[in-house]
Amino acid sequence: MPDVYCGPAPAPQTLLLAWNFDPVALALCAAILGIHAASGRRDGQRGDRSDGRSMALAGTGVLALLFLSPLCALTVSLFSARVAHHALLIGVVAPLLALAFRGVRFPAPSLPLSALTGLNALLLWFWHVPQVYEVAIVGALPYWTMQLSLLGAAFALWRAALAPAAHPGSAIFALLATMVQMGMLGALLTFARSPLYVPHLGTTQAFGLSPLADQQLAGLIMWVPASLPYLVAALLLLSAQLAPASSRRVR
Repeated sequence: MPDVYCGPAPAPQTLLLAWNFDPVALALCAAILGIHAASGRRDGQRGDRSDGRSMALAGTGVLALLFLSPLCALTVSLFSARVAHHALLIGVVAPLLALAFRGVRFPAPSLPLSALTGLNALLLWFWHVPQVYEVAIVGALPYWTMQLSLLGAAFALWRAALAPAAHPGSAIFALLATMVQMGMLGALLTFARSPLYVPHLGTTQAFGLSPLADQQLAGLIMWVPASLPYLVAALLLLSAQLAPASSRRVR
C-alpha cells in the first residue's frame, strides 16, 4: 500500500516511535492558534478571550494528538483506530474549536442547521464508503481533503448548534439527528458479515485482531462513544431550556 499518509502500518513494538511531523499538520495547529489569537484581540472581551483561549488550546492539543502522535500511524493498521480518530476529530476537536471561536465573526455565509446536518451525514457516509476510503488514505491531498472536510463540516454544525442565537429545538434536533445517523453507520459496520476495507486486510493481525473483528470494533466505536458528545450536548441544551420553566413554576 504505497504512499499511505502516516507511513507504513506499524508493528506493536515500533508503534510508540511512529511520530508524524508533517508540515501540513504542524501548520494546521499553528494556524488555528494564530487565527484565534488575532480574532481574540480584535473581537473578544477579556473574559471571553480567556475562555476561548482555553478551548482553542484544548482543541489544538487534541488535534495534535490525532495527527502528530503514534495514533496517526495506528490508523494505518487498524480501521477501528481510524474511526476513533474521526470520532475525536468531529466530536471533540470540532466542538472545542466551535466554542473557542464562538464570538468571532467569519466572512463566509452560514448555512441553516438542517443543511449542516445533512452535509455532515453526507460527508461521514461518503468518506466511509470502502472504495472511497481506500483512495482517501493514499497520498497527502486526498487524505487532507477527507480530514479537513470532516472537520470543517463538524465545526460549522457545532458552531451553529451552540450559537446563543440558535433556536433550541433546531439545535437539539440537529445534534440528535447526527447522533442517529452515526449510530446507523456504526450498526452497519458492526453487523457486516465480512470485512469491507481492503487496506486493513493484512494490517490488523499484528494487534491480535482479525479484519472482521477490527471492523466490528470500529462499528461499536462509531455507534456508542462517537455519538456521546452529540447526546450530551443535546441534553444540556434541553436542560437549559427546561430550567427556566421549572424555576418559574416554583416561584
